[in-house]
Amino acid sequence: MFKAEDFVQSKTGGPKMQVLRVEGETLWCARVDDAAKKEIEVKAESVNLYHEEGDFGVC
Repeated sequence: MFKAEDFVQSKTGGPKMQVLRVEGETLWCARVDDAAKKEIEVKAESVNLYHEEGDFGVC
């Protein structure tokens, strides 16, 4: 379902993360606000694809 370069967010909220690699049902992600790109192990079932709410970019 998920692949490297996808952006995800925990189903309970939290920071936007980028998927670095996928190993079965385990995602290795990094927070987009982390310049060091420290890997975080996340279960695929605990996240959704990231989307922003509202009308962004509309004048």
